[in-house]
Amino acid sequence: MRGTVKKWGNSQGVRLPKSILEETHIKENDEVEFYVVDGIIQIKAVKQPITLKERFASYTTEELKSSEWDTGSPQGKEVW
Repeated sequence: MRGTVKKWGNSQGVRLPKSILEETHIKENDEVEFYVVDGIIQIKAVKQPITLKERFASYTTEELKSSEWDTGSPQGKEVW
C-alpha cells in the first residue's frame, strides 16, 4: 500500500487508510508513538492505563469458590 507525504500546516503528514486503522485498532485522536528503525518509520498505538474499576469490572467471587478446598478438622486448641 502506498501513500503520499503532504504539507500540513508547518509540518508534513501522511493519511492512514481506514483498513490499516481498523487492523491496528487505532481511532481518531488516539495517541501514537513514532520510531525510526533501520530507516523505517514505525507507528505504535500508546496503550492507555486501565483503571482499577475497569480491572475489576469482570471480577466475580465465583472464581474463588472451590469444592477441593479442605481446611481439615481443628487441631490442638483451634476453634472453628
